[in-house]
Amino acid sequence: MPIVAQSAETTDWVSRFADEVIEESERRAPGKPVVVASGLSPSGPIHLGNLREVMTPHFVADEIRRRGRQVRHLISWDDYDRYRKVPAGVPGVDESWAEHIGKPLTSVPAPQGSPYPNWAEHFKAAMTESLAELGVEFDGISQTAQYTSGVYREQILHAVRRRADIDAILDQYRTKKDPAKKQQQKPLDEAELEAAEGSGAAAEDDGSSGTAGYFPYKPYCGNCEKDLTTVTSYVDDTTELSYTCTACGFAETVRLNEFNRGKLVWKVDWPMRWAFEGVVFEPSGVDHSSPGSSFQVGGQIVGIFGGEQPIGPMYAFVGISGMAKMSSSKGGVPTPGDALKIMEPQILRWLYARRRPNQSFKIAFDQEIQRLYDEWDKLEAKVAGGTSQAFGSGGGSALPADVAAHSRAVGTAGGELPRTRRPLPYRTLASVADITAGEERQALRILSELDPENPITTLDEARPRYDKAEAWINHHVPADQRTVVREEPDAELLKSLDEASLQSLRLLLDGLAEHWSLDGLTHLVYGVPKVQAGFSADATPKELPPEIKTAQRTFFALLYHLLVGRDTGPRLPTLLLAVGQDRVRALLGE
Repeated sequence: MPIVAQSAETTDWVSRFADEVIEESERRAPGKPVVVASGLSPSGPIHLGNLREVMTPHFVADEIRRRGRQVRHLISWDDYDRYRKVPAGVPGVDESWAEHIGKPLTSVPAPQGSPYPNWAEHFKAAMTESLAELGVEFDGISQTAQYTSGVYREQILHAVRRRADIDAILDQYRTKKDPAKKQQQKPLDEAELEAAEGSGAAAEDDGSSGTAGYFPYKPYCGNCEKDLTTVTSYVDDTTELSYTCTACGFAETVRLNEFNRGKLVWKVDWPMRWAFEGVVFEPSGVDHSSPGSSFQVGGQIVGIFGGEQPIGPMYAFVGISGMAKMSSSKGGVPTPGDALKIMEPQILRWLYARRRPNQSFKIAFDQEIQRLYDEWDKLEAKVAGGTSQAFGSGGGSALPADVAAHSRAVGTAGGELPRTRRPLPYRTLASVADITAGEERQALRILSELDPENPITTLDEARPRYDKAEAWINHHVPADQRTVVREEPDAELLKSLDEASLQSLRLLLDGLAEHWSLDGLTHLVYGVPKVQAGFSADATPKELPPEIKTAQRTFFALLYHLLVGRDTGPRLPTLLLAVGQDRVRALLGE
């Protein structure tokens, strides 16, 4: 169902942008489909920071579709950009790829073992697969195809004719030193630096001046394919262009009105495309939005092409928690594909939907992912229960903006994304995957005992969430934090226990059979210290003295030591179910 905007206080950021974009589109091109855009450079792994470049216009486009209007979401693949450096940590790539620096990304060999024909296609494929899983509908445009087929020929010739005007605009900013650095309020961490560098326009190229004067177009060399070329002369009447290559010494003269092996420099290319495609909405990262950078300068250059600058927000960086544990961290921040291995697409969509574009946030690859899933499941329950209230009403209700973010997370105008049939708690699934080391029959046994009145009968009911939790355990939890159940009882520890500790174990063992379910065992393990202190197992925290919490922690630590030889571990009810009644009894000294 469409989410209808009502007021600035009660609607989400997506609805407000959709209102503005529709109004602006009608002003510029009445009756035409609304055009929103993203730009991605497949210069290496396309990471979670770049995903914000896509998700921001995706949500706006989807909201416009929900309102029954036609909209195109363009993704420009900047695959005709120059190959600038060999990224670190990419499998199948070594320093020999440095010989290709300066070539178009589509002329660089793919990593060894890749099924794709070139570097750009290799990294585009991974992102395209992730976007499909995320439900992102888009029209992809290869800039290699656009330039080499002559689609932009008239725009190129026009830019060259107006090169003096372009140069004059750019010259206003050339005296400004590192404006992006001045703009930063705090130093960027490694992940953010990678994000800035990996964005679609990191080079910020504005052209060069040589013997032919300023020129906004770079030919790729006809011999070595690199863009290390200098235009030495240009004749406006005939469009004869001469250039030399500083890399290999090659020189040639071509007619620009027939030549398709080159591209406009970035600060001219981007506004040219705004005008060519009629883009109404496109966000930009902070690296493009500082004074003198491509977005600001493009706002003046776009008029030369008869267009207008898109409206759109500056988006903040996306951080990562738990990155140090990741094997992929050597090469920078993780990709959407990395995130989708450990979380369902609804959760990843939700992270981008619930924060305004100018708000930074982190994506968890560490223990925080369990808390994130708990938060999501609570929101799901509120939405399913219809507990959405007006803004500012009851404390236990979902706010309208939260409901809107949930709606955008679970599906699009085209329908809901596939979901897990039995969305058991992520932390429970992770614990089960951890304890069973991936043994499916054992995992199913444990999961079937979580809710005896409505038992799960096949792991497929818990998929894909179970698979995501298992992947997280296997790839992001350090070996020293994995759970290994004792083979034999800790006889020495059992022998050393005082009478109070032994009594707590007897109370637990006496109640095992009766409480053998997730809820039952939760009630039991929290209840034992209460009963020992003379209270009912059902007593609420308000009815109990503070010492009970201390007694519970002591009891839990004892159980962990006896079961897994550590102070902590998975939630005890899940751990007990996983170990099984007979083995629990043996390890606890019965």
